[in-house]
Amino acid sequence: MVDFSQLRAARALTGLSQPEVAEAAGVSVPTLKRAEAGGPIKVAEETIEAIAKALERAGVEFIPENGGGAGVRMKKRKR
Repeated sequence: MVDFSQLRAARALTGLSQPEVAEAAGVSVPTLKRAEAGGPIKVAEETIEAIAKALERAGVEFIPENGGGAGVRMKKRKR
């Protein structure tokens, strides 16, 4: 599963604003802010998945935890 720091980093990589990502994911801006903050108020797993999918459509690839730490990167563009 994608964590809050990956969501925040992915949005920064895309250059999209919180309102833009929230709209693309079908969630409210306050919900996106909670998801990116990773604080005590939990966000539903389905919501995290919707946000992650919106960021993937924007060109982000999520890198799973594999001993080196989870991360994000932009997908390679096909030529």
